[in-house]
Parts: sequence; structure tokens; C-alpha cells
Amino acid sequence: MLTEMVSPSSSANVPLRHLGSAGIPREPRSVEETGIRKAQLEALALKILYLTGPFSLFELSKQMRLSFEVVEEIFERLRAELLCAVTGLVGNVPTIAITMQGRARALELLTMSQYSGPAPVSMQSYAEKVRQQSVRNVEVRPESVQRAFSHLVMDDKTLWKLGTALNSGSSVFLYGPTGTGKTTIAETLSRVVSEDQVWIPHAVEVEGQVITVYDPLVHKRVERQPLCDGRWVLCKRPSVMVGGELTIEMLEMQFSPVAKYYAGPLQMKANNGLLIIDDFGRQRVHPEAMLNRWVVPLDRRIDFLTLAGGKTIEIPFEVMVVFSTNLNPQDILEDAYLRRIQTKIKIDAVSKEQFCEIFRRIADEQGLDYEPEVIQNLATFIRETVREPLRPCYPRDILSQICWAAKYEGRQPVLDADSIAHAVESYFLVPV
Repeated sequence: MLTEMVSPSSSANVPLRHLGSAGIPREPRSVEETGIRKAQLEALALKILYLTGPFSLFELSKQMRLSFEVVEEIFERLRAELLCAVTGLVGNVPTIAITMQGRARALELLTMSQYSGPAPVSMQSYAEKVRQQSVRNVEVRPESVQRAFSHLVMDDKTLWKLGTALNSGSSVFLYGPTGTGKTTIAETLSRVVSEDQVWIPHAVEVEGQVITVYDPLVHKRVERQPLCDGRWVLCKRPSVMVGGELTIEMLEMQFSPVAKYYAGPLQMKANNGLLIIDDFGRQRVHPEAMLNRWVVPLDRRIDFLTLAGGKTIEIPFEVMVVFSTNLNPQDILEDAYLRRIQTKIKIDAVSKEQFCEIFRRIADEQGLDYEPEVIQNLATFIRETVREPLRPCYPRDILSQICWAAKYEGRQPVLDADSIAHAVESYFLVPV
């Protein structure tokens, strides 16, 4: 249960189930096939033309992530209404520019919404794809878990529990003392599911409003994108982590009063993947108030969100929620909530053998030599003199103390009894 030492295995080497590849979104060849009203696509095209034109129809097709046939159909309507005009040809492809009448209309549209990105998909298409790609469909095997957790020192029983939890696709509660690696374990869970791929839309349209979903900071785009409906991006299953900063408001639609369109909330960006809530119970709101927000999603796999005008919409909730806390679950949650979080895994202190192995790995990582007896004595001292359990965080923290002292003295760090004694005295506030 130590911090990262090796990079995760490439998903190209040992894939799980590539649901993304199995359900490639078909490129629409007409406006009707997009599932979006023609007027909304025309408005989007006009805003793009106003902000970045003039350009060819091919460029407009590229920016809207729509086929040339669809963009040509939109263009013919805009030209018929004298909102744009042909200014030339590149080969047989028209170059188009916005007219004065089109500028006036575009400015009017921008006051209602400044969204000018890829064309959205319909909420119906989004819901169908999310259900198809449910995290409950992931089939995890022991070799996948062992490979993902190979950089950590963990016992087989805990790995078995984690693998079983991943196959449930349901919520997981990681609890135990501070410094035992719960956060690192939660992050590593995402490595297992990220061997699979899912489709994420750039944006979704509902009730005439645009909700952005694809976020490059959250979604890891697959390098080789297959030919498909360009409004979708093939990504690894997402993982979103939040901690003590989490508020109820972050779980609602994020409406920009300036741009006048929405960004999807955390759970929407985490759909088909993991939502990790670290330091659960230490948020500014009471844990029960936070879980009240999750009752319906955890039970029924749907979530209800409210638009700025008060309209409520339903979205799929295909998220595996991982709660991590160093508090006693029974002290912060009622039985009704504990029942809904079906898997509880205690992450505790490690054995003396595990402690020494963690120390060895970190020392090797930093190129430091040591005598095994010195580390065994350290483990005994922590247990019997300091009277602390052997937590996985101690080796790295103690080695950091040794390296800082060596840096201050202008020498190379050495792992001997004296340097470890000084580090322990500083770290544990216990005189040696």
C-alpha cells in the first residue's frame, strides 16, 4: 500500500472488454439522423461562422464534428435565408462567409448561448450509450487486479475483495486508519477499469439547452480514434476524484451565467467509470446530507438534475462510487446508508514483513542501500516503543526525513541506525 512506483500497463496490451469498439456510433448522413432539431444546428453553424469564419464547408464540418452531407444541408438553409454566402471555391467545395444579416442574427444567438463547440448528441442517444457501456458490464479477473496493484504491497485477501467489488459495479466503502493507503488504492482501482474503453460525447442537448460532458482533464482520449460519429470521443473509462472540497452544489448542473450553457456535474463526467470521494465525512456538509443526495442514484441508477429555469431532467447514473474515509463508518452513517453501500473494505496497518518490503521498494526506487536488520529494528521500534501500528505511509515519510537532513548537510543520504534514529525522532516526536 505505498505510492506509485511504476506506470500502469498499457490498455493495448491486456484489454478487458472494449465496449467502445463494439458499439461505434454511426455517423449521421442527414440532419434528421443527428437527433437534434435543424434550427439548433443552424444556430450553432452560424455562431461558428461568425466567430471563426470565413472557411470552407469542410472546415465547418470539422468544427461541428458532422458529416459533409449534414453540413451541406445546414448551409443550404442558411444561404436561402441570406445569413451566409459563397465567396469562392476550393476545388468543388464552397468557401462561405457570414453576411451582415447573418452577423446580426449570430449576435442575437450568442446572447442566448455562447456555445460554439462540436454539435451535441440528444439526451436519448446519450442515455442509450451510457446504459450500453455500464460499469456493471466490466468483467474483472485476478490477473487484471494483480497487474494494476503490482506497485503496492498488499495481501491476497484485500486484493480479492477489491476485485469482487469492481465486478459488482456498485458502491464501495474503503475505511481504516489514516496513512494506510486508502486514497492510493482508490486511485488504483481506476487503472483496472481503464483497460476498457467507452464513448464520451462532447456535449448533450436537452430541452434546447447544451450540457458539455467531455473534459480533457477527466477523460483520457484513446490515441487512435475509429471512424465514427465525430460528436463522440473514444476514451478510457473515466475516474473523477474529489475530497473535502466537495459540496452539494458540485453535484448539480454547472450553469455559466456568462456563457449561458451548462457543464455536466461530477457524476455525469464520471458516468461509466469511477467517482472517488476521498476523506468522506470531512466535507463541509454532514455525511447524511451528502448521502441523501445519493439515495435515488445508488438505488435506481438514475439521477435527477435541475436546469436554471426549474425544469428537472433525468440522466443515467452508471457510476461506481468509491467512498474513502479514516472515520468509523458506524459513527458517521446510519444502517440504511450502510446497506446501500454494499461493499465495505477495511484497509488496515501492515505486517512487519510487508513494512520491510515497502521500505525496500522505496529505498531501491531512490537508489539507497541499507541493511535489512536496520529496517527490522525500525519496525520493532515503531511497534514497541512508539506504540504505533505499522502504517504503509511510514517508510516513505521516514526516508523523506533522511533525504532532507542529508540535503541540509550537503551529503548523500545514508540509511544507517543514526540517520533513521534522527528521522524517527523528528517524525514521531519521540526522543531516541
